[in-house]
Amino acid sequence: MREGAHPGRNAAYPAQIQFHEATPAAARSAASPPDGGARSVPTREQIIQEPDTSEPEATRRDSDVTESVRANRGWWDRNADEYQIEHGTFLGDDRFVWGPEGLDEVEAELLGPAEALKGKDVLEIGAGAAQCSRWLAGQGARPVALDLSHRQLQHALRIDGGRVPLVEADAGVLPFADGSFDLACSAYGALPFVAEPVRVLREVRRVLRPGGRFVFSVTHPIRWAFPDEPGPEGLSVAASYFDRTPYVEQDDSGRAVYVEHHRTLGDRVRDVVAGGFRLVDLVEPEWPAWNTQEWGGWSPLRGNLIPGTAIFVCERD
Repeated sequence: MREGAHPGRNAAYPAQIQFHEATPAAARSAASPPDGGARSVPTREQIIQEPDTSEPEATRRDSDVTESVRANRGWWDRNADEYQIEHGTFLGDDRFVWGPEGLDEVEAELLGPAEALKGKDVLEIGAGAAQCSRWLAGQGARPVALDLSHRQLQHALRIDGGRVPLVEADAGVLPFADGSFDLACSAYGALPFVAEPVRVLREVRRVLRPGGRFVFSVTHPIRWAFPDEPGPEGLSVAASYFDRTPYVEQDDSGRAVYVEHHRTLGDRVRDVVAGGFRLVDLVEPEWPAWNTQEWGGWSPLRGNLIPGTAIFVCERD
């Protein structure tokens, strides 16, 4: 498995749950696009989860925007339950963590001092169960949590009953008017999984107000050259860092069920600039002594030797 993959069966879940979308003032008046944009969701629905016991084939091949969106929406819907069970304690219900190292926004202040967040309109992209948005709301900000996965957003509702506005949409087709937000953030959301990251960055720039800041974290690009293993076997280079061929998991018919896209560090910087942003800082969190957990390919052993996360702090002029 590449970084970010968390396979597992779905757990039991309440049969009924309410879904809340973003406030109308922030939404676009245009109709929702058919290729992964915001979807209209019933306020109450029967939740049916079929466990997937098949083992996909891991390969490296091209995967375009449409296939990547479809595959990753399906993967996160199927695996959201297991993800929240496995990592929910570490993530907390209202904690803002930038990655498996445990760098907390309380200490990092990459979006700015906590006291300056009060009254700010903030968009969280790839929000999952909206833990980061919940922390932002606790600082007096007005967050909106967006995710491609319906199931992840159901977990957000399970945690807080709809205190934070939720939107189910593709990050490459944001359903908001120009200049709707002061800040945007994404902790391992969307960008590692999209075929056209500049498209996402331009959309984020569009919905930010002048002077707005976008901070996002992704798997550190150097990890692409190493096996995704937490032990000693994950310390030897096994692939070319410069090979941008996507990592794909596919079923027996060749249909992608999970896709992850690689960009070198230079690619990421150029994407930020092409998206209309100015790069303010690039943070590579070191592994702290208190963190003894393993998370997929992240571990104290690897974290003390090679970076696992890259955080890009960007501003719109």
